[in-house]
Amino acid sequence: MTQMNMIQALNSALDVMLGQNPQTLIFGQDVGYFGGVFRVTDGLQERHGLTRCFDAPISEGGIIATAIGMGAYGLRPVVEIQFADYILPAFDQLVSEAARLRYRSGGEFWAPITVRSPYGGGIFGGQTHSQSPEAIFAHITGLKTVIPSNPHDAKGLLIASILEDDPVIFLEPKRIYNGPFDGHHDRKLTTWAGHAAAEVPDGFYTVPLGKAATVREGRNVTLLAYGTMVHVGLAAIEESGVDVELIDLRSIVPLDIDAITASVKKTGRCVILHEASRFGGFGGELSALVQERCFHYLRSPIERVAGWDTPYPHAFEWDYFPGPARVVAALRRTMEG
Repeated sequence: MTQMNMIQALNSALDVMLGQNPQTLIFGQDVGYFGGVFRVTDGLQERHGLTRCFDAPISEGGIIATAIGMGAYGLRPVVEIQFADYILPAFDQLVSEAARLRYRSGGEFWAPITVRSPYGGGIFGGQTHSQSPEAIFAHITGLKTVIPSNPHDAKGLLIASILEDDPVIFLEPKRIYNGPFDGHHDRKLTTWAGHAAAEVPDGFYTVPLGKAATVREGRNVTLLAYGTMVHVGLAAIEESGVDVELIDLRSIVPLDIDAITASVKKTGRCVILHEASRFGGFGGELSALVQERCFHYLRSPIERVAGWDTPYPHAFEWDYFPGPARVVAALRRTMEG
C-alpha cells in the first residue's frame, strides 16, 4: 500500500496494465514525452516505450477513430482527451461507431476502448475547460460512464474499465486530482471520504463498475453524488446537522439502482448533487428512478442541487460551483417536507 493522490493512482493503474497486458497501449495529446497536461501519464513512455505510449495529433475525432480500429483488431487502447470539453469533435465516432460496433456486427467486433478525460470545474479553467458532460454520454446506449471520487477507486475503476470489452468514458474530476478536498475551495483534508482511502494498493486490483459505495451511513436523508461532489456532500453533512446517508455512485452507467433504492426506502428522503447544469442533467434521471421505485416511501419531494444553466463563469466560479451552503439548504428543506 502506498499513499497516492488521484494523479498517482491513475498513473499506477496505467503502469500496471501496460506491464501486464501487451494489448494495452496509451495515446493522445501530449501523453507521451510530456506525460500529459496533468501529468497522469508521466514516465510511462520512458518505462514502456514509444509504441506503447505515444502522442497523437490535435484531432479528437482521429484519436477516437484510430482507437476503435485498434480495438476491433484486438488491442485495448486507452486514449486521453485533454479536457472533456474537447471531446465533442469525436462525438460522432463514439456514438455512431464505438457504441454500436458490437451490436451492428452481431458480436463479431468489439470496441474495448477507454477514453480518459479530465472534467469539471474548480481550477478556474473558464467556460471551455470546466464542463461536466456526463449526462450526454449516459444517454448513449453502448457507452459506459465512470467517475471516481478518490485515489483507491480511481485506480481500481480504471483497471476495470480497461478490461471491459465495450467502450468506457472515464471522467476524472480535476478539482481533486492533486489531493484531498473537503468541499471548500480553500481547505484540504488528510483523509478521503472519512477514511484513509488515499492508501492505494501497488499492484493489480479492480473496483467493479456499476457498484456504488456507501461513504456515510445515515437515517434521515439519502444524498446521491459522484466525483468531486462526494467531498462537497461530506462538507455539507458536517455543517447541516442532519443524519445523512451519502452514496457515491462511482459509475452512472452502469448504475447501482439497488443501492439507491435500498437507501431511499430506508431514509424516506433524497437529495441529488452534481456539478453539471441542472436542466437535462443526470440528476433528472436519478430523480425519475427514485420516484418510480420509491414513491410510497418518500416523505418529502426529491431535491436537486446542481450547477446553474449557464456557461461555466471564470470570474464567478465559486458562485456556479455547487458548494456546501446550497447542499445544506436542500438537506434542511427536505427535512421540513
